[in-house]
Amino acid sequence: MPICRLRRSHSRSLQRLTVLMTIGIPAAAFAQSGGDFSACMQKLQPQAARAGISAQSFAQFTQGVTPDMSILEKLNYQPEFRQPIWDYLAGLVDDQRVSEGKSNLARYADVLRRVSAQYGVDPATVVAVWGVESNFGQTQGKYPLVQALGTLSCYGRRQAYFQKEFFATLRILQSGDIQPQRLVGSWAGAFGHTQFMPTTFERLAVDFDGDGRRDLMDNAADALASTANFLAKGGWQTGQPWGFEVRLPAGMNTAGEGRRNKKSVSAWAAQGVTAVDGQPLDARVSGSQKAGLLTPAGAAGPAFLVFRNFDVIYGYNAAESYALAIAHLSDRLRGAGPFVTAWPTDDPGLSRAERITLQKALLSRGYDIGEPDGLIGSKTRDAIKTEQSKLGLTPDGRAGQKILRALQ
Repeated sequence: MPICRLRRSHSRSLQRLTVLMTIGIPAAAFAQSGGDFSACMQKLQPQAARAGISAQSFAQFTQGVTPDMSILEKLNYQPEFRQPIWDYLAGLVDDQRVSEGKSNLARYADVLRRVSAQYGVDPATVVAVWGVESNFGQTQGKYPLVQALGTLSCYGRRQAYFQKEFFATLRILQSGDIQPQRLVGSWAGAFGHTQFMPTTFERLAVDFDGDGRRDLMDNAADALASTANFLAKGGWQTGQPWGFEVRLPAGMNTAGEGRRNKKSVSAWAAQGVTAVDGQPLDARVSGSQKAGLLTPAGAAGPAFLVFRNFDVIYGYNAAESYALAIAHLSDRLRGAGPFVTAWPTDDPGLSRAERITLQKALLSRGYDIGEPDGLIGSKTRDAIKTEQSKLGLTPDGRAGQKILRALQ
C-alpha cells in the first residue's frame, strides 16, 4: 500500500500501554485514562474545518463513532515471527495467484490497454500490484476507516500523521466519491483494490470510466488506472525492465551492494556478472544503464540487477521483499517461470494451497486454529511449534515444507 511505513520505536504512550496491559488493565481503560474519545473529536473539529471539512460533514460522518482500541495493539505490535524471503514470496507468488492474475489480464484487457496507453505502465505490472495488495480485490480489509483513523488520531503513536489521513477520509466522504458504508480497509487506513491511503487517494486516484466518482472500492477500472497513475508519477520508465535475475561469479564480494548503489551494466559485466542463463548482460539491456545488485538472501541465493522501475515499485510500500514480489509476479504474468537459483534453505516455503493443507492437518489433530485460510497466524504457529517439538524439529513455529511433509 502507498503508505509511510510505521516506525518501530516505542513511545512513552506505548510503554504505558504495555505496562497497563501486563498488569491486566484492558486497552479501553487505558484509553479512558488518556482522554475521552468524544472530547478528542470535538478538539479535532476546528482542525478539520481548516482542512476543508464542513461542520455538517464532520458531524454527519463522525456521529456515533466509537474507538476501536484493538487497533492500538496492532499499531504497537512488534512481531516476533518474521518470514524469510522465501516464505514471503512463496505465499504471494504462487501458481494460484499467477493463474488468477492471467485471468484478470484477459478479463480487463481493454481497460488495461487504455490504462497503459495513457500512463505508460504495462498491464502485467498493474495487475501484479493488484494481486499482491488485495488478491485482485478479494481482501480489501474490514475496518471502517472513520473509526480506525479516528482511533489512531486520538490514541497511540503518530497521531499527527493519522489525523491527516483522518481528515482526508472525511473529505473523500464529503466529496461523494465513496459511500460511508463502503469505505472500509486495513486497520491503518489503506483501502480499495490496490490499498491507497486516503491522502494518496486525493493526490492520485482517477475517475477512469468517467462516471463522476473516483471509486477504488467497487470500480476495478478506476483502481487499475489509479495504480498506473501512482507508478507513472513515481517516475516509471515505459518499456524498461524492473530488473532480472543474474548469476554472480564465484567468490564475488557483495558487501555494500544494494538497490541504491547503482553502477553501469558494463561495470557489472566487468566484474563477471552475467544473466542467469549465462548470456552477457548487454544482450538484455544497454551497457550504459544503471543498476543495483539485490541479493535478498545473500550471495548464495537468487541475485538481481534492479533498475529505476524497481525503485518505483518500492515506493508503493517501502520494502524490498514487497517490491520483489510485485516484480516477480509481473514476470510470471508475462509467462516467465520461477527464479532459476534456489533459495539457500533446505526447508522451502509453502504456497497458499500448501498452507491450507497444513492447517487442515493441524485441525485433524485437534488444534483450535480456526478455519483453514492459508494465513499463518499465532494459533497456527503455536500448533506448529507443538508438533515440531513432538517430531524433534526446531520448534520455531514456521510453516515450511518439512513440517508439512511430516504431518502428511
